Amino acid sequence: MMGTVLDHVAIGTLALTDGWELFGGVLGGTWGYGGQSRGYWWGQLEFSSGPKIELLTPTGGPDSAFLERFLAGRGPGPHHFNFIVPDIRATLSRVEAAGIEPVQVSFANARWKEAFLHPRDAYGIVVQLAEQSGPPPEHPAPRELPAPGPSSAFALVEHHVRDLAGATALFSTALDGHVASAGGSAAELTWGNGARLRLVETAEAGRQRSGGRVGSLHFSRDQGAFTADEAGSAGELAKRLGVVLQLGG
Repeated sequence: MMGTVLDHVAIGTLALTDGWELFGGVLGGTWGYGGQSRGYWWGQLEFSSGPKIELLTPTGGPDSAFLERFLAGRGPGPHHFNFIVPDIRATLSRVEAAGIEPVQVSFANARWKEAFLHPRDAYGIVVQLAEQSGPPPEHPAPRELPAPGPSSAFALVEHHVRDLAGATALFSTALDGHVASAGGSAAELTWGNGARLRLVETAEAGRQRSGGRVGSLHFSRDQGAFTADEAGSAGELAKRLGVVLQLGG
């Protein structure tokens, strides 16, 4: 594999159809893979470049409590960033060297080893780290997923943080992001799959020093531009999903 990449942005929601319509029907995402896990269902859509979008919804039982708490407390919206790493032990060593203690570390499944960083340590967002061996499982696309619209790139993720220097260090030194630009109140990092993360320092990102929140998700159409009707539909769907979009041509 190409090394560490920002693989996907996960969005928690109770209404999957809104996500399918927005990220598939309007933004041109195509089915990647997904399926049922204990307590939740998940599915991923791929774009012409950049990270994937993952949709998560609880399915009941004690194992869905984490997602039900998230939705009850915050409503639908971005839940976590996922980074696929070539060597999770090496990544965790860098994370720990940065003074961060990973949680829910699990190496029991040889095909999917994972660990998480708590939002208080990862600037307002859950960060999932995973080492994946072998191809992902194949599952059919959901019947509710519409035919994809014209192809688009998931061009950029904007994340608002209270401590720009600390966030930049985490996502670059520990998570192998290349600092493409830095200056003033922002820094932009890139990974080998075309993922771009723009960190923006703002006092409104949270009371704690490590506070933060996901800002806007930027999508650009590969050919042409979004129509006014498409932009309007995207805005309404995004509002119901708890995300902010920036659309470009």
